[in-house]
Amino acid sequence: MTSVLLTGPTRGLGRATALALAAHPSRPDLLLVGRPGAALAEIAGEARALGASVHEIGADLARLSDVRAAAATVRDLVESGKVRPLGALVANAGVMSADTRQASADGHELTFAVNHLAHAQLIGDLLDVFQAPARIVLLGSNTYHANFWRRLLGVPAAQWRDPVEIARPAVGDANPGMKASGVAYSNAKLAVLYYAHELQRHTGPGINVAVFEPGWMPGTSLGRGTPPAAQAIGRGIARLPGVATPERSGPVLASMALDERWAHLRDGAFVVRDQVAEVRPIARDRQRESRLWAATRELLDQA
Repeated sequence: MTSVLLTGPTRGLGRATALALAAHPSRPDLLLVGRPGAALAEIAGEARALGASVHEIGADLARLSDVRAAAATVRDLVESGKVRPLGALVANAGVMSADTRQASADGHELTFAVNHLAHAQLIGDLLDVFQAPARIVLLGSNTYHANFWRRLLGVPAAQWRDPVEIARPAVGDANPGMKASGVAYSNAKLAVLYYAHELQRHTGPGINVAVFEPGWMPGTSLGRGTPPAAQAIGRGIARLPGVATPERSGPVLASMALDERWAHLRDGAFVVRDQVAEVRPIARDRQRESRLWAATRELLDQA
């Protein structure tokens, strides 16, 4: 019997995951961390209707003070016995900013801030709260490298540089455009892989770290900052056979947090759709991983 923390539970993949967790036979306590408001209350109500014990924790992940407060709330709930021990954290929340000049409340490029820095803060604050055996599941994406289809669709691969530079918003009067936005997203998802590998080196033996890639999922709220025409195209593509959907991928993500099938995964093992896959050589780099860990600490300490 355990508790599961899920970020970004109100839309798309996060919502489907929250409902799958609520309906899971093990009946975990749910800690839903998301923007406060009607959407968070609604998904919490739906999860309760499925029989789950749910705690809503309002937090804007683009604001590190909110993330720290959320971690403190989780700690209080666990240590007071109001929820069962923390056994899994699913770092689902994400954003793809349409303008890389846009900064988080702490001055970091928004895509990198939400996809990486917020979860690094949350996990770091809670590492000593987990009760082994525990799992941390991060959300990755294959966009970190280019293949035929991504080149055809104009999806840019990561262009890695020092993490402090990646975290710096673009400057200038003009929006750098969707290519820059795509690079920022791919960089953030490459950072997730690097962080997963390094995080495993810093955790105790009873905490396993894995990364989930749900598959290409156009038309979800991830792209809500993109132009309306691009969102309409995404919704159309989402209807094609074989394209991933929240309804198919959410239960897999919930399963990674709870089911025995995935209990052995660690060291940032990469699950694509529902199978373990090898990452490209670029996604394993001990020097980059170590530097990301140090730079992340620098960036978080400044906020």
